[in-house]
Amino acid sequence: MKRILFIALRTMAVFTLWPGLVSAWDYEGHRLVNQLALASLPAEFPVFVRDATASERVAFLAGEPDRWRNVQDLQLRHCNGPEHYIDLEQLNDYGLKPEALPIFRYDFVAQLALIREAHPERFAKLNDERNEDHTRQLVGFLPWAIAENYSRLKSGFSYLKALEDGGTREEIANAQANIIYVMGVMGHYAGDAGQPLHTTIHHHGWVGENPHHYTTDSKIHGWIDGGYLSKVGGADVKGMQGKVRPAKVLMIQEREAKPGEMVQVVVRFIQEQLKQVEPLYELEKQGKLSGNGEVGMQGKAFLEGQIVKSAQLLGDIWYSAWQQAPADSYLESQLAKRKSDRTAAEKN
Repeated sequence: MKRILFIALRTMAVFTLWPGLVSAWDYEGHRLVNQLALASLPAEFPVFVRDATASERVAFLAGEPDRWRNVQDLQLRHCNGPEHYIDLEQLNDYGLKPEALPIFRYDFVAQLALIREAHPERFAKLNDERNEDHTRQLVGFLPWAIAENYSRLKSGFSYLKALEDGGTREEIANAQANIIYVMGVMGHYAGDAGQPLHTTIHHHGWVGENPHHYTTDSKIHGWIDGGYLSKVGGADVKGMQGKVRPAKVLMIQEREAKPGEMVQVVVRFIQEQLKQVEPLYELEKQGKLSGNGEVGMQGKAFLEGQIVKSAQLLGDIWYSAWQQAPADSYLESQLAKRKSDRTAAEKN
């Protein structure tokens, strides 16, 4: 009974705080993640993304998923909100393991629904008035948001390669623009994954049992997102650039990750960031994230390190999508037919 009551209270706290409060890092932080990821791309990566206009577009789009919150349409809130986080501890309530999560988003949704129906005693009753967008029964979709955008980016590189061999200048330019858009938007989710408070039920202050007396103040989330770095004069960009290695294909079990394993790769990354939740709260408890005096500056390196981790993940995903993009055989055949038809028409 005590266990069930604790789950119910914890679940109520989680469902109360997430809706409408889903940003990770302020715009400047997300923008920096994308810029650092761009800097990680090796010389052989397609050069068009290094153009000043393209690079600025990628950086600007880092904030796009947060901008979508300026419209409070329930449909948009329903699909957008859960993509910014996953509260890994909640999986325990469902009897699920992070490493065994399905690769398909909607299979995961079905699992959650079936388990809630089979074990209603584990979960607090939902308040319909506070669940207009139907997201409070969800754990979060951050791994799928990243993995699905990786696949979209692969698609973009596939048809760009085909168009470069037989498309028009306008088609090539449009394909490049599409790639830039996906790169920029998906960078937001990589940034979210590196913010420890987007991996945990303790996202807006510590909830439930609190033997170490960590703060329960919900404002900690906004402070970590950008308030702290703003107070201390911003991040040390030059120093962070020096910590980003050249992007490479993502690995799993000492081999290149297959496309179907991208959810696993991202979940493992998020699990590592979950381990940083208590250290973050400990820094706050010790005043090292206050921004006041010498002690208050000591949390800066921690937050900068998390941004670097996100940028490294993002650069590796971009590079992997480019390297693993298959040939678009259908488009190639259509372009060949178009060329043949044009040649035949010119002869006639």
